[in-house]
Amino acid sequence: MIRVEIIANHSVEENVLEAFQDEGVGKYYTLYPNVTGIGSSGPRMGDAIWPEENFALVIWCEAEEAAGIRRAMAKVKERFPDEGIRLFTLGEETADSVPVNTDSSPRPPAPNYAGENI
Repeated sequence: MIRVEIIANHSVEENVLEAFQDEGVGKYYTLYPNVTGIGSSGPRMGDAIWPEENFALVIWCEAEEAAGIRRAMAKVKERFPDEGIRLFTLGEETADSVPVNTDSSPRPPAPNYAGENI
């Protein structure tokens, strides 16, 4: 299983969901409708100074669906190149670069949380 996380400006939310439909992916997801923070495209704080907000989608899926999500998001980014759109994955795709815990302590290896600038 792969965890796909998308954080993007509210202005493209409908376009993301339509792109998922067109690609036949993202049938099951968790939506965080009002996400604030500061990223490479600037602050999104939902206040009088920085009024914009983001949304976040989290999807657990297999590798084939993750590839379809990437294609869908690339199309959205192509259509809206100036909007803040980020896609992150965690899971099987990044497993080769996850360090292996070789000592006897019970702590798991640190995950590789790979962000993509799509």
